[in-house]
Amino acid sequence: MGPARLARLIEYLREAEAPVQILRYLAWPASVRETFLAGGADAPPRVEYPPFDPGPSLKAIRRFRRELGTPDEPISGWLARQADAIESGARLLASAGTAEFLTHSRALYGAPDDIQPDEATNTLGLAQQFDGIIESLSHADLGAPPPACHLAHGLAESMRAAVNPRFGTAAPEVIVVDELSANVLAGPENIRIRRNACFTDRDVDQLIQHEAFVHVLTSLNGRAQRELPILGLSHPGTTRTQEGLAVFAEFITGSMEIDRLRRLADRVIAIQMALEGADFIEVYRWFVERTGHREQSFENTRRIFRGGRVDGGVPFTKDGVYLDGLLRVHNFMRTAVALGRSDLLQLLFVGKLDIEDIPALAELRAGGLCRAPRHLPPWAEDPRFLISCLAYSSFLNTIDLTRLRSHYSALADAAPATPPV
Repeated sequence: MGPARLARLIEYLREAEAPVQILRYLAWPASVRETFLAGGADAPPRVEYPPFDPGPSLKAIRRFRRELGTPDEPISGWLARQADAIESGARLLASAGTAEFLTHSRALYGAPDDIQPDEATNTLGLAQQFDGIIESLSHADLGAPPPACHLAHGLAESMRAAVNPRFGTAAPEVIVVDELSANVLAGPENIRIRRNACFTDRDVDQLIQHEAFVHVLTSLNGRAQRELPILGLSHPGTTRTQEGLAVFAEFITGSMEIDRLRRLADRVIAIQMALEGADFIEVYRWFVERTGHREQSFENTRRIFRGGRVDGGVPFTKDGVYLDGLLRVHNFMRTAVALGRSDLLQLLFVGKLDIEDIPALAELRAGGLCRAPRHLPPWAEDPRFLISCLAYSSFLNTIDLTRLRSHYSALADAAPATPPV
């Protein structure tokens, strides 16, 4: 595909994507939470979404498809997938609050019971395994987590100290704001932190790795792709890989901890509950029972029902992508190392992409149209540790854990419980 034709096709996609601001459109005003909690949390919240006209996006997609024709090679297939995701995003917004919303949510983000590429496992199974292991450790003293004593201005200072040296003049402004739908929202221009939010020391590390060194970093790298500006767009077709890469960053840097892992697993389980018919009140009470925090339980439940139906059956399935994407990213990376293709790892950082885009981006990289990533996370700059870790992980996958469990279970049963150090 010639550069001129590629540029025209990408411009159609940029035009189609511009109005599709999913999280901004589906956001609930703060008054919904206040009314719900003040009313005793007994009645489901009432939320109305403004009309969304998908027409301009769909028109641009039709123009794109007429020029593209039938995808017949990696680059045209990559572009066609971008178009499909942007169209699904536009139709998702147009169907907010209706049963049709679920169809488009599943097309974009999948669902907990969707089978992984290994044709055997799914995200729901991973979430349930995490939940079971964490529950089995509830009697153990793992050390009390530090109090949430880092205030917003403290996180802001830590974030500035992390992003300014790494990104230089391109570093986003770090600002503290009064109102925000989450504790932290990050973009290439700014990282916003809610003024009344509190954070633990592990939260600070996790947010730097997840938000700054993945989401902001890939946005900046994508914006530097002059011939491929679509790599700078955060459209929903890239969400699964983006969030999976960000959660992998938490693991590889030691920023992950039990509470964070449980939140990710709980969201997947709660999505499945809503798919099976649980309504907002049922899911909210389930979260309260697990966490004991009413406001946080509301926020967890809101994430799952925004855009869908609060009477159950039609959730927003996006929060399943954190574990789903983690499985896909980790498995791709360790397979690439096992095959001797560590050259593919850096492609994950050239911009906003999906793992399935790798063949097209490798072809574009070989042709000089896709530039090497300008920025890399600290853990990916020196490949020696990363490749060693992935090679070891790949070997572990060949071991029969069932037989090992039998051997080491006998050892554990013979060992009396010991007090923590």
